[in-house]
Amino acid sequence: MGLDLVEISPKANPPVCKIVDYKKFLYEQKKREKVLKAKTTKVVIKEIRFGPQTDNHDYEFKKKHSEKFLKEGAKLKAFVFFKGRSIIYKDQGEILLLRLAQDLEEIGKVEQMPKLEGKRMIMFIAPKK
Repeated sequence: MGLDLVEISPKANPPVCKIVDYKKFLYEQKKREKVLKAKTTKVVIKEIRFGPQTDNHDYEFKKKHSEKFLKEGAKLKAFVFFKGRSIIYKDQGEILLLRLAQDLEEIGKVEQMPKLEGKRMIMFIAPKK
């Protein structure tokens, strides 16, 4: 008949087999995997960089970009980069990030509070569904 015996579930007791056309079986399996792959969502992370003494105008400009990223459905990684001796202004950097979180609380929720990692203070914001 031109059909093949294909083992469907080898771990079952007894193992499950089917008599089908093997090429057609492989084609349908690839098709199923392709549909499952298309349904998965890819997480995009956008970054916004601040300095510890970021001016009000620059802050508003970057906040506007942050809103756009969150509305598009991307996660936001906001960080304050401390250069040289500016590390002594850790509190200013934290205040800046918390201010951003407060301004964006309508469209995003804080996933990770500001945390100092080396010369960067990082905070993650995820979009609200």
